[in-house]
Amino acid sequence: MTSAPLAPGSVSLRLYPHDLPAVKQVEILRRQARRAAELGYDGVMVSEHHADFPSYLPNPVQLAGLLLDVMPTGWVAPCPMLLPLKPYALIVEDLAWLSAAYPGRVGVGFAAGALPVDFELAEIPFDEITARFKTVLPLAVAALRGHGPEPLARDRAVRRLSDDPLPILIAAQSPAACRRAAALDCGVLYDSLHTPDLWVRLGRAHREAGASHSRVLIRRVWIGDPPKAEMAAQMDHYRSYSKEAAIRNWSEDSLVHGVSPEAAADALLAVLKDSDCDTVNVRVHVKGLMPEQIDRQLDLHAAGFVDRVRAGLAN
Repeated sequence: MTSAPLAPGSVSLRLYPHDLPAVKQVEILRRQARRAAELGYDGVMVSEHHADFPSYLPNPVQLAGLLLDVMPTGWVAPCPMLLPLKPYALIVEDLAWLSAAYPGRVGVGFAAGALPVDFELAEIPFDEITARFKTVLPLAVAALRGHGPEPLARDRAVRRLSDDPLPILIAAQSPAACRRAAALDCGVLYDSLHTPDLWVRLGRAHREAGASHSRVLIRRVWIGDPPKAEMAAQMDHYRSYSKEAAIRNWSEDSLVHGVSPEAAADALLAVLKDSDCDTVNVRVHVKGLMPEQIDRQLDLHAAGFVDRVRAGLAN
C-alpha cells in the first residue's frame, strides 16, 4: 500500500450509496470501506451531490470520518467536493479537523459542480459557480497547506497543515483546468467517461504547465459478465443532465471488464497505459445493483486484482 493519500501509483476504490434507507446506506458504505482496506486498496473516495441525487450523499467530509472510523488502514478522500457551494474557509476548517483526527489519512479533490439543484439548496446562483471556483481555489489550496489568511489562520487544525498538508486534486476536463491545477502544484482527476486520447491531451497540458505526476483515472471495472442493463440505464441517467459538449468526449464503452481478476486488471492497465495516468480510482457501483452484487465483486478483487494493478502501475 502507498503511504500518502492520492499518491502516484495508488489504487483506490470509489464508493457510492445504494438505493436503500439512510441508515442502511451508511451501514453498507462503512462495511464496503472496511472491506476495501482489507483487500489492500490504498484508500477510498467519496463525492458530493444533494437533494437525494441518486447514488450520492450530501456531506463527503462527514462521510469520510464515518468511513475512517471503521477502516483499519488506508485513507479517505472527499473527491471531488463542490468548492463553490459554501465559503471556502468553512470547507478548509472541516477538512483540517478531519485530518487532525486521522493524520496522514485524508486527501481531497475539488470541482466547480454541474448540477443546478446542488446550488439551489445552497442559495448560490448557478451562473456564478465557475467564477467563484476560480477565485477561491487558490485560497483553499493555500489554506490546506497551512497558509490560510487571517482569521482562518488562527485555527489550530489549519495551522498544523503546514507540517501535514492535504494532498489535493482538481477535477479537470479541459487544458485550462489542467494548467490551473499545475500552477497550484495539484494533481488532476479526470471524468470517468472520457476517452484515453482526451486524457493524453489533458495530461500534456498538465505536464507542459510544470506538473510531473498525479493524473488520476476513474474507471468502472467488472469481473465476469457485466451488468449490461444496469450500465445502459446508468448511461441514460448521465445523459439526462450532461451537456452535449461533454457527451461528445465520452467513450462508447467506459466499462473495463475481464473474465477473471487477472484479465480485468490487465484490461485496466491497458487503459492506464493509453491514457498517461499514474494513479487509478476503481469504480464498481452501478445504479440499480444490490449490495450483494458489489460484495461478490469485491470478493473477486481479493483474488489478486488489486496487487496486479498496483504492480503494473509501478512498472
